Amino acid sequence: MSTDAPTSILRPLVEELHERRAAAKQGGGPEKIAKQHEAGKLTARERIDLLIDEDTFVELGIHGGIHYSVRGLEGREAPADGVITGYGKVDGRMVCVAAYDFTVMAGSMGMTGEMKVSRLREMALTKRMPMIWLLDSAGARVQEAVGSLFAGSGHLFHEEVVASGVIPQVAALMGPCAAGTAYIPGLADFVPMVKGQGSMALAGPHLVRAAVGEDVTQEELGGAHIHCRKSGVGDLEVADDRECIEAIKKYLSYMPSHNGEAPPTVPCDDPIDRMDEDLLDVLPDSNRKPYDMYEIIRRIVDNGEYFDIKPKWAKTIITCFARFGGRPVGIVANQPRQLGGILDNDSSDKAARFINLCNAFGIPLVFLVDVPGFMVGTKVEQAGIIRHGAKMLYAVANATVPKVTVIVRKAYGAGYYVMCGRAYEPDTIVAWPTAEISVMGAEGAVEIVFRKQVEAAEDPAAKRRELIDAYKKIIDVYIPAKNAMIDDVIDPRETRPVICRALEMAEGKRIERPWKRNGVVPV
Repeated sequence: MSTDAPTSILRPLVEELHERRAAAKQGGGPEKIAKQHEAGKLTARERIDLLIDEDTFVELGIHGGIHYSVRGLEGREAPADGVITGYGKVDGRMVCVAAYDFTVMAGSMGMTGEMKVSRLREMALTKRMPMIWLLDSAGARVQEAVGSLFAGSGHLFHEEVVASGVIPQVAALMGPCAAGTAYIPGLADFVPMVKGQGSMALAGPHLVRAAVGEDVTQEELGGAHIHCRKSGVGDLEVADDRECIEAIKKYLSYMPSHNGEAPPTVPCDDPIDRMDEDLLDVLPDSNRKPYDMYEIIRRIVDNGEYFDIKPKWAKTIITCFARFGGRPVGIVANQPRQLGGILDNDSSDKAARFINLCNAFGIPLVFLVDVPGFMVGTKVEQAGIIRHGAKMLYAVANATVPKVTVIVRKAYGAGYYVMCGRAYEPDTIVAWPTAEISVMGAEGAVEIVFRKQVEAAEDPAAKRRELIDAYKKIIDVYIPAKNAMIDDVIDPRETRPVICRALEMAEGKRIERPWKRNGVVPV
């Protein structure tokens, strides 16, 4: 009888399995990885390693490759089919992540890869986990996508819309994102873009040249400079891949994992009753002079920290996340430093989208008001300012999360409404002693109502000053306070304590709306 141990059937197969895994993890191979690094980019796997907590990533579909049904790519290798998919934890909370691998066929989207991502999207939605795309892709793989079978495609965007407002969706532009796949960031909640690397456009430079004869670079067509400053599609311009990953983590820190969960609170060592003496010196001596609203934000939020969304686009309004007493909030604030803080088409869109985002995920809203109203004139009317302003009106009226309004200085006309005036269900509405709530300012009112009296006066300039002073008395902040139209006039140093206590009071807020399939949102 032989004493030799029987040969294991599994050992050689397991060795082969590990060899296959190791080969797949090499992506396009050392040469392509070196090119990725030379371009200043990390590989898809390096990005995942930075994003996901150590030893928590579970990869799905590592053995993926070009789909058996594809013709014309026989003999080509595409490790993981150019996209790494899986789930893991970010700061201890589970997320799903799809990272396109530019070292494999330029990260192009093949049939197998999209089957992997489709499964991941389903997992994210049904298990209520945030969905994160790390985009570095030439777009749909033309060899597979061209032809009449395109008629069956499009599930990606449909599913992204279904998941909208249910789970957070992040699309990071860390490389190109060409063609229809640009709608991934177009439909996502948060879109950071790496400067000089990230880009998105509905057609790449070659197709643009063929279609319209325009000769442009990828950066000119849809780089971070364009989308974070001009189009508003991008939310944040970052310097490199590492900063991009940190921005994703920061964004998620304010978000619940899904809309059925409360936003995450954190321990706070900044006293809620802290009062900053310097707030008394923030405003200039005239309400027509500018100042920086960020100075007020820094002095009232936890530890002076905030996370800006779209900071380089539509700069007359600020939209940022911050915390009060450890509670996440979304701040909507006019910025007098930019055109007096006036609202135009882009700033209305920016604010409306941010309000909708916060409302979707139960994040309270804090409005810091210093608004001269909406821009007027033929140019903005022709560009549809009524339609754009209506988006902001719709969003603030529709929001059922806790809302706190602090009127710092001007609150004129419809600008007062869209910045959560009394009729828009603020749970607390207070004002600084400098506040003016009116259809318009004293100067404008005198120009319209008393123009003839001014012109007929012996000294028109003196008469104008007299009438302006008289009008200012009827827009005095204590008149709405006396008539219970605001809850209080506060010492500016009390702003932080007032907001903190208001948020605590409104934590259990519940508002029922009439049943509807959906409202008819102005677009």
